[in-house]
Amino acid sequence: QVQLVESGGGLVQPGGSLRLSCAASGSIFRIYHMGWYRQAPGKERELVARISNGFSTNYVDSVKGRFTIARDNAKNLVSLQMNSLKPEDTAVYYCNARSTYGLDSWGQGTQVTVSS
Repeated sequence: QVQLVESGGGLVQPGGSLRLSCAASGSIFRIYHMGWYRQAPGKERELVARISNGFSTNYVDSVKGRFTIARDNAKNLVSLQMNSLKPEDTAVYYCNARSTYGLDSWGQGTQVTVSS
């Protein structure tokens, strides 16, 4: 099992940028598929972006062209660069690791608030 710790959330104005990071430990990071999810108040948790252990990426339509997910296997890190942020991006963002057996590990979450 892998342990995950997110960082980088905060308050930003609409149109601004934030970079989230997720540090992994406890297992062989490079074999995991990694993802970022978010959950806004009163809404279900949704997948925002995912990067496979082969570096393939996919994004929810609402963030395409604005968010970029990346991983650094040498540093056991996955990041989410968020540009052109909108108020509707406000949520708690969670880092996820999925093993090749389909087992999920989650971070504690980091708050992102987009407001003027």
